[in-house]
Amino acid sequence: MTGRRRGPGLRGRITLLATGLVAAVSVLLLWLGWLLAGGVVASVPSLPEGTTVLVDGVRVRAEQLAEVLADNARDRVLLAGSVAFVCVVAATALLAWLITGRVLRPLREVTATAHRLSVESLGERIGHRGARDEVAELADTFDAMLDRLQAAFSTQRQFVANASHELRTPLAVIRTELDVTLADPNADEAELRRMAEVVRAATLRAGELVEALLVLARTDGLGVGATGPVDLSTVIAGAWRSARTEAERRGITATFHDGGPTVIGDSALLERVAGNLLENAVRHNTDGGWIDVRTHRGPQWTTLTVSSSGRPVDPHRVAELFEPFRRGGVDRTAQTGTGLGLSIVRAVARAHGGHVSAEPVPGGGLSVTVHLPSVAHV
Repeated sequence: MTGRRRGPGLRGRITLLATGLVAAVSVLLLWLGWLLAGGVVASVPSLPEGTTVLVDGVRVRAEQLAEVLADNARDRVLLAGSVAFVCVVAATALLAWLITGRVLRPLREVTATAHRLSVESLGERIGHRGARDEVAELADTFDAMLDRLQAAFSTQRQFVANASHELRTPLAVIRTELDVTLADPNADEAELRRMAEVVRAATLRAGELVEALLVLARTDGLGVGATGPVDLSTVIAGAWRSARTEAERRGITATFHDGGPTVIGDSALLERVAGNLLENAVRHNTDGGWIDVRTHRGPQWTTLTVSSSGRPVDPHRVAELFEPFRRGGVDRTAQTGTGLGLSIVRAVARAHGGHVSAEPVPGGGLSVTVHLPSVAHV
């Protein structure tokens, strides 16, 4: 690809503009001085006819004195003005070049930093220390943009590393089971069925992880799609049907307090939010534990709160629960779940203009509240 030919830089254009303006003003002043000098000298007193006067060593007749003096004055003004014109224009060009260079230095630093930047060198900053003007504001804005980019790249690298690790586990299980079974020439039907069950479970886990990654990427990148009135009670009921069997098997009791709220949003994503919260409440619960689900509509926020019993949670590590591939805030390599449940909940809530909060339940367990904007009329 061939680059387009660049014209004079901003520094050169500003210098040419300043020099041209000063040259034009100087020419105008020189012309006015030339006119004024001739007019002033032309008003000298008149002398008697026949009188001669010495002007610069030359005898001039009285009737020609005014014309000669005017021409002489104009020539002197023109000579001195031309010298001053050259000096002023040259000084203006030099000062404009130096001053614009100093003023535009942060812009050159921005350009040089942008040329040097890569994924490995996002830590560079301009760090402008000059006057707090528009150029300084541009440099600070560029530094702030680099801070956001660096944070985004760091998060992306960590997320990709974690996702690769999580996907490697079921793939390693599948490969190991296949290698062991194929290496055994005496493998019977029971052994083959056991291998198939293990491979099926690992495949399902990888599929769940990929689906969760797609949902998270869609929500973070594209936001909410089609929106409309969504009844939270209906969403919760649909999500509970998927988690109910496991809860009943473990003797977990669920209580629902329906506030009947309706929100505007993507019904599929909101059902995923309720499903993830209920699945986590069942998965990380204790046998014979409890789950409490409440919805409430306030003037500003409509809330969905899912509380459950379970293992004690360190209050200082609650924020870690919303990071990708965190399970219980401590175990990232657990064999159940994808580790993306609460990350998806947070992403969906943000996409709807809301937020999520969580706090430990006294005695063990966790309470998670999703805040969604309330609507006056639906």
